[in-house]
Amino acid sequence: MTSKRPTRTIIAGAAGRDFHDFNTVFRNDDSYQVIAFTATQIPNIEGRLYPPALSGPLYPKGIPIFPESDLENLIRKHEVDEVVFSYSDVSHEYVMHLASRVLAAGAGFRFLSPRQTMLKSTKPVVSVCAVRTGSGKSQTSRKVLDILHHLGYRNVVAVRHPMPYGDLAAQAVQRFATREDMDRAQCTIEEREEYEPYVERGAVIFAGVDYEAILRKAEEEADIIIWDGGNNDLPFYKSDYHIVVVDPHRPGHELRYHPGEANLRMADAVVINKIDTASAEGVNTVLSNVRQANPSAVIVRAASPLFVDDPAAIRGKRVLVVEDGPTLTHGEMAYGAGVVAAQQFGAAEIVDPHPYAVRTIADTYRKYPSTGAVLPAMGYSREQIADLEETINVTPADLVIIATPIDLGLLVDIDRPSQRVRYELQEIGRPTLDDLLKDRFIP
Repeated sequence: MTSKRPTRTIIAGAAGRDFHDFNTVFRNDDSYQVIAFTATQIPNIEGRLYPPALSGPLYPKGIPIFPESDLENLIRKHEVDEVVFSYSDVSHEYVMHLASRVLAAGAGFRFLSPRQTMLKSTKPVVSVCAVRTGSGKSQTSRKVLDILHHLGYRNVVAVRHPMPYGDLAAQAVQRFATREDMDRAQCTIEEREEYEPYVERGAVIFAGVDYEAILRKAEEEADIIIWDGGNNDLPFYKSDYHIVVVDPHRPGHELRYHPGEANLRMADAVVINKIDTASAEGVNTVLSNVRQANPSAVIVRAASPLFVDDPAAIRGKRVLVVEDGPTLTHGEMAYGAGVVAAQQFGAAEIVDPHPYAVRTIADTYRKYPSTGAVLPAMGYSREQIADLEETINVTPADLVIIATPIDLGLLVDIDRPSQRVRYELQEIGRPTLDDLLKDRFIP
């Protein structure tokens, strides 16, 4: 009798969820043969190898990573049986177009269930996720950190959704407690934007590739764990309280993007953020959709007030606005907090940096044409950080408004005055996150 061959599988991803899905479901299961990963969204992640040190004994040569554009050829060449979709912050229509490509090439198409991929912790877990990139998840996570400290938890440890863009084996388990830790790890701008706010508050944050190993390390020093989600992805860990942030600047997206809608439907609490700057129509649309999709979720209304060191410095100036990169790219926002600050504090003009963009920054504009008259703080490599610096310095503006979660001036040499925009979560009315977490997690 001929034994059944393993199911030949491709995992479609973006250097994050895809590796986690492989580690938790496929790595040690010889009924599957993972042929390849495909990659998209993040620059320069294709053409690499998921290394043998992480792929396990079934894959002694590692697993190749190809661009997603090669998907049909890979399916036909290797007689692939199925493609597993493993990345986030894409429209439902995008997902089904990809599924149609896969089906037309002769393979099946599927998702893994949360039960298959969520790891169980021995410590309580509060997860903070969103329905879209740029909804305000980061300031919500910071708020949760502060609340848990005030509730008496001495050792609050965060675990961040993966951003492994370098040496994957070296990045298997990463722990950040100081800026020097980030320097040693050669963190990108995107990584620093997520890690530094925790370090500034004296907290430890873990990240990497192998999230079971990360969890066990985090448990050694944590009384409670915050899962700090990325994009609009689902948590990697089973949550004891799931907080999801929605954005009324993009009303309707909470029901039209994957897996943001799933996050919304799973939420214990939904934070409707930015109600101070969104239209009443946008807020009401989101509120109606939340109540329709998840009537049992508790709704928290919140604002993201802006803080600028010297608002008067903006008035009357021609300004270049630098915004958070992922919010503008796969988050599809045309503007962010920097534009709001420029308008609020009386800038004479927002200078469009498109004509002055160089190399990889110009490539970013071509890939994401909906980006407005702002500069995304792209920095996935040293070369891209250099391109960002050059673009800033050749754009003819009087002042640079930096609206990234970190002080960009510490990483790039800006040759003119700048003002940094900060934003924190501020609940409006009751209940507050403090109310909800106190009820659930008083030590």
